[in-house]
Amino acid sequence: MAEPPFPVPSDAGETPAGAVAEQRAVDRAWRSWASLIVAAAVIVGALIGFVIIPAGQRENAGLSLYEAVCRSLGLTPGSPAVRQPVSAAVSVPVSQVSWRPEIMEILASGNTRRGAELAAQTCAACHGDKGLSQTDIPALAGQTPYAIYKQLSDYRTGARVNEQMTPVAKQLSASDLAATAAYFAAASREYAAIGERDLVSDIQIERLAKEGDTRRRIPACLSCHLNGVGGPIETPVIIGQDGDYLLAQLNAYADGTRNNDVYGRMRDISAKLTPEERELLARYFQGTM
Repeated sequence: MAEPPFPVPSDAGETPAGAVAEQRAVDRAWRSWASLIVAAAVIVGALIGFVIIPAGQRENAGLSLYEAVCRSLGLTPGSPAVRQPVSAAVSVPVSQVSWRPEIMEILASGNTRRGAELAAQTCAACHGDKGLSQTDIPALAGQTPYAIYKQLSDYRTGARVNEQMTPVAKQLSASDLAATAAYFAAASREYAAIGERDLVSDIQIERLAKEGDTRRRIPACLSCHLNGVGGPIETPVIIGQDGDYLLAQLNAYADGTRNNDVYGRMRDISAKLTPEERELLARYFQGTM
């Protein structure tokens, strides 16, 4: 019987040992080349990202090559391409009012003897015996104790500054301020109708005060600035206040010179109002329109 022209494996499922060894050699060669290519790409990328680019940009930043490379590697803070500014800005003071349990207890206690003494000694000359100011000094009549205490506390901490009120508030303790606020709120309770005078205005300003302007995201003034309407407890009543005083506060909020409003509410609202709207609203709430 003649032999076949090529060898036939004894088992069709087996591979000759020589073919296996040859395949392994080919695989090792490809793996070596692939590893070399990847390594070269990483090295080139690192040189470009951490040396070449920083070196080209370091002159604009006024850095040495060493400083630029260290920043690129994250070893030192800063960008290798940007000169790091030195800021001398001072953080803007914000309201630090704290509604501690002992303060809330004093504010809820009503007409305190200590508050009456302090009011007679330091407050009545400007704000009136019962908070009924007749000038551009804000009236305290009809305000909640929380509204009065909030402003006194801000004067004390420096969040709000006034050449007369700041030194007065700073010489008193937080408890004294709370007692004073409780006294005025209780003494002027009979004048709570300060927020009920008949207001006359043009339709646009009245709508702005009562309904706001949803297009500009301006809430209604009276949604907060009336006692018992559900706004923040420290919100003051503004109906009946002196128009010049109200206008000065709206303008101060608008330009940022007054910044003791919690969460920047009034700064945001006032900045959205036009100067004419601020003036008309001040007159509206004084009750002179």
